Amino acid sequence: MTSAQPVAALQATFTAPVASFRNPLYSGVQVGLPCPPPSTVGGMLAAAAGGWQHIPDTFQFAMAFHAQGHGIDLETYHPLDAKGRPTTPVPKNREFLAFTTLTVWITEQPERWRSILRRPAWPLRLGRSQDLAGLHLDTIELTPSTGEQRNAVVEDQPGAAGTALRLPTAIRLDRTRTVWGTYRHDPAGTTPVTVPGSYRTPTGQAVSLLPPTHPATAEA
Repeated sequence: MTSAQPVAALQATFTAPVASFRNPLYSGVQVGLPCPPPSTVGGMLAAAAGGWQHIPDTFQFAMAFHAQGHGIDLETYHPLDAKGRPTTPVPKNREFLAFTTLTVWITEQPERWRSILRRPAWPLRLGRSQDLAGLHLDTIELTPSTGEQRNAVVEDQPGAAGTALRLPTAIRLDRTRTVWGTYRHDPAGTTPVTVPGSYRTPTGQAVSLLPPTHPATAEA
């Protein structure tokens, strides 16, 4: 951090009764992740802005995620053959999360992002295209001192707690290259360890900016 002064940030809280985030490391099966990857959240913000062309390559955000429950249902799966042609649809188990809350903090041009999210160019979707999300917006002050990790999604580093997750950070527009990162997340949201280099909300939550998710960072 370069300043000891409080920083204004937009705190965007997205809620959805059901959300599902498929783990892309598994092919042919629907294995779910306990939190959305940074690339997914970045893509949702880009859709709200009208496309990646409206977002700087260096844009960053911080996020936290919590689900009150989880389960398994059936979903129609549309596999492709070796030549990319559709084959017979089949039912498969799908892991899902219930009563989810995603909190995103934006410190760069928070008022611009408030305007974008109040009138998004495309509907706000958390996970699958049919999982629409609700939204509540607040402007808060962040203190440049370490906060508690709790249910934040943070980069893996010494002292970080929770489950280690290999997640896509940025995906090239033509989807031919993905930048991966290792992150930590505690699904219970009870991790009290402090996050080095983070900001702190008035309630003590760590706000740790994640690497840029812009597709430009995935260019070879």
